Amino acid sequence: MRVATAAYPLKWLETWADYAANLQEWVAEAAGQGAELLVFPEYSAMELAGLAGAAAASDVRGSIDAVDARMPDAWDLHCDLASKYGVHVLAGSAPVRDGDLVVNRAMLCTPNGARAFQDKQIMTRFEREDWGVSGGGPLQVFDTALGSIAVLICYDSEFPLLGRAVSEAEVLLVPSCTEAQSGYWRVRIGAMSRALEGQCVSVMASLTGQEPRLFAVEENTGTGGVFGPPDRGFPGTGIMALGQIDVPGWTVADIDLAKIAEVRADGVVLNRTHWQEQLPRDQAVNKLRLR
Repeated sequence: MRVATAAYPLKWLETWADYAANLQEWVAEAAGQGAELLVFPEYSAMELAGLAGAAAASDVRGSIDAVDARMPDAWDLHCDLASKYGVHVLAGSAPVRDGDLVVNRAMLCTPNGARAFQDKQIMTRFEREDWGVSGGGPLQVFDTALGSIAVLICYDSEFPLLGRAVSEAEVLLVPSCTEAQSGYWRVRIGAMSRALEGQCVSVMASLTGQEPRLFAVEENTGTGGVFGPPDRGFPGTGIMALGQIDVPGWTVADIDLAKIAEVRADGVVLNRTHWQEQLPRDQAVNKLRLR
């Protein structure tokens, strides 16, 4: 498959028509480059808060309520564009209400009209303490026409056991929202580590730029990246494609599922196969006093 992953700059949008036109422009550009799978970043849906006005967009409750109200239409739009352009699209995640909880949810749309969502599992301190966002529904592996795909949203990519839970997936999508360079690198290191452990390809998307009128996503840094296991058939660095930090646009790479199967079966190392060998050893730790 050819994947396109976004370094996406949030904009202040006045109308729904502005939002729809901007999204269509992005999807059309990626599809025009031959991409079959498009990945938008975590919390890129926050620009919908601007449609409710400056007061709502600058407030924690107001921005969540404004985005939550718009997400059914936003998901329909993403899925309509997926069908129109014949692509799979991971829509940018959003804080949405699920019963008594607010969860961080990303929707995967397919060209044939099917859709399914993945909720973020583990919240950052900011999400817990300032937003009141909670972990959502279970991890899932999506069986698609392109191959098996899983999603670890931002901070989730930093937890090896979450990666292991979806290690059946051939492609791991990592939409992210990071304010500082340190945050970007934490997620990037997580994405690359999960590709190493799972002998899969991870695809990281990032928010970029500044929009001080949008609560919680005022400052963002990052870029798109596609990473594989540094093993036979993949780059020695593990970097298959990488954009420039804070330069908006798509980063495009071709993913050969046969190479993933080959490295899982007969790689120079077999991290995925040998994972279980850790389990008895991680409990049998001797403590030696050497002072």
